[in-house]
Amino acid sequence: MPHVSSFRTTVTRAGSGALSGLLAGSTALAAAELTAALVRPASGPVTVVGGAVIDRTPAPVKDFAIRTFGENDKLVLQLGILVLLTLSAIALGILALRHRRAGATGVLLFGIIGGAAALSRPDTAGAADTLPSVAGAVAGAAVLHMLSGKANPTGSPKKTEGGAGNWSRRGFLTAAAATAAAAATAGALGRVLSGERGQGAVASRNALSLPAPATPAPALATGAQLKVDGIGPFTTPVRDFYRVDTALTVPMVDAGTWRLRIHGKGVTRPRTHSFEELLARPLTERDITLTCVSNEVGGPYLGTARWLGVPLADLLREAGVRPPSQGGTADQLVARSVDGMTLGSPVEDVMDGRDAILAVGMNGEPLPFDHGFPVRMLVPGLYGYVSACKWITDIELTTFDAYDPYWVKRKWARRAPIKTQSRIDTPKPFARPAAGPVMVAGVAWAQRRGITRVEVRVDDGPWQDADLGAQETTDTWRQWSYRWNAASGGHTLTVRATDGTGQVQTEQRARTIPDGASGWHSVFVTVP
Repeated sequence: MPHVSSFRTTVTRAGSGALSGLLAGSTALAAAELTAALVRPASGPVTVVGGAVIDRTPAPVKDFAIRTFGENDKLVLQLGILVLLTLSAIALGILALRHRRAGATGVLLFGIIGGAAALSRPDTAGAADTLPSVAGAVAGAAVLHMLSGKANPTGSPKKTEGGAGNWSRRGFLTAAAATAAAAATAGALGRVLSGERGQGAVASRNALSLPAPATPAPALATGAQLKVDGIGPFTTPVRDFYRVDTALTVPMVDAGTWRLRIHGKGVTRPRTHSFEELLARPLTERDITLTCVSNEVGGPYLGTARWLGVPLADLLREAGVRPPSQGGTADQLVARSVDGMTLGSPVEDVMDGRDAILAVGMNGEPLPFDHGFPVRMLVPGLYGYVSACKWITDIELTTFDAYDPYWVKRKWARRAPIKTQSRIDTPKPFARPAAGPVMVAGVAWAQRRGITRVEVRVDDGPWQDADLGAQETTDTWRQWSYRWNAASGGHTLTVRATDGTGQVQTEQRARTIPDGASGWHSVFVTVP
């Protein structure tokens, strides 16, 4: 049956080509990651291409990714890149059966794309960052050229009966097995070397004993934490604290080698501080609620922690910085992270007496790596994208007219004070509480202004005052509760807050772009 035999031959050849492509792709990634471990772990091709994709993604798309995937958005992006690479590798492997050079050239093109992505990143170390992508592409192209030759020595379709076919199959499988073993070895070695490079950072954190604060935070006010089922703790555990940033791989910074440079416009005494120097200074401990600008109405991207750090205004004054209200020439503080991220904060806000700090501790422990170890910046009252630089390593004083930070270049607002907002935490949307007394509860926040009133409305009825938990400080959220006598049927529960200036939370809905979401939060429940 010649047609059946021909079909089997075609399928076998296509499978050999696909396997060749997959092994070439695996080899390319393994060689690239091994090279990155020797050069700089953050220069791996998946990391730099993923970072370049993030940099060029329109703000509404990023906002959608955060809303849809939450803190898994980076994992989804990385998986998407790997799926694309896998499909491309299979296609190039099949192409190489007939056109070996074209297939190998396709692999090399991916290396060029990776190298270009590396050079485009804000944290690039220069031409060295292109080496992992180039090395991986060369290794992958060589493997594809070799395996496609083994799969089809003549470079053209042929039957597999007879000695030549059997030799080709045996030779291909032997070469494929050797390639797979080499790729696995290179990948494992790359992971070991990358781990060793991060061991210094881990050791520096493990050895750290935080000093006692010179100005400790007061004990949590009695009544700040309400005893209501369904409402979270006033102080957010570190494991539950939200993480939103653009880092595909968490920077592992050794506190022993970390340095912070303060320089720029109006800096008469430029300074460079070590971590040890910061720890030797009087430290401030404060409860501060952080809010991400990507937090939708009723969203989860905010949390309160007890932070320990150095007052940032003191460091700036020592460097000769004066706020604009006192004749200073710089109105913007640009904070830079080790991964190249830039955030811009108003100098006036940083130096107006609020507890803006360079934090070294979180809830009594050294900062976790994914929250900025060894040092991050916090400025109460401002959304995180203009105030909460993690892994900070550089502070430059400049003006808003002279420089646009990362997110401003992507159409987010230059100045971003946190809006007055509130959220219903219990009951959850579409819950089915029993008829009778039901506790409705949640949190409200308006950092730097505080919360003075929270009201709840059932369906289209009148607004009713909720009971407020104690106001810890104006820089933290405030818990609230309302006892509702639930009747059978479907009901919409809505909440609104009033801040310390007397301003009532606006009903007008706004998306997160360009300066934070607004509107009333509501949940629909059904009482049986």
